[in-house]
Amino acid sequence: MVPVGEKKEQEEKVEKSGETRRAEDSAEEASEKIEVSREEWEKLQEERKLWQERALRYAAEVENLKKAFKREKEEFYKYALEQVFRELLPSVDNLERALEAAEKSQDVKALLEGVALTLKGLMSAMEKFGLTQFEVALGEAFNPHHHEALHIEETLEHPEGSVVRVYQKGYKLHDRVIRPALVAVAKRPATEEKKKEASGEAPPV
Repeated sequence: MVPVGEKKEQEEKVEKSGETRRAEDSAEEASEKIEVSREEWEKLQEERKLWQERALRYAAEVENLKKAFKREKEEFYKYALEQVFRELLPSVDNLERALEAAEKSQDVKALLEGVALTLKGLMSAMEKFGLTQFEVALGEAFNPHHHEALHIEETLEHPEGSVVRVYQKGYKLHDRVIRPALVAVAKRPATEEKKKEASGEAPPV
């Protein structure tokens, strides 16, 4: 057990040690303070104000740039197809002229030739922008990426699962099919299936 006198002496040492550390910390803080003149202090305040104004001005400029970019983007999407329509308008004009000529003349052959030329010009204009028409050959295997089956047609003229009739041509924009061709797909007649089953031939998978 520590004597009372010795314990008190230890407490006084700890207290003095704490006071010494606080005094040293205060001295360090005092040494870190920098004294400046009134003129220098005012100069620093002016510089701070200047940088604040610059920061606000730059922030406003960035905001204006964002708004301008947004307007330009909206304008671009709004008129993105302007050149496409410019190319298509001559075909529209030709169709209107063909209709006017048909009302005044009974020459069906000339009318058909005019419509055919207009269609050719229309396709040419669309091809400039990557839109192409693709043909589907009869007997071609059905491809769900390029074809859309309108109905099934029983026939022996073409292999089962192949295209037997084309109702509407398909279109691609560059390499992407944007409208599949509408087709009819071949199916072996029911009577033929029964004959094959009776003969023991396995049906196609």
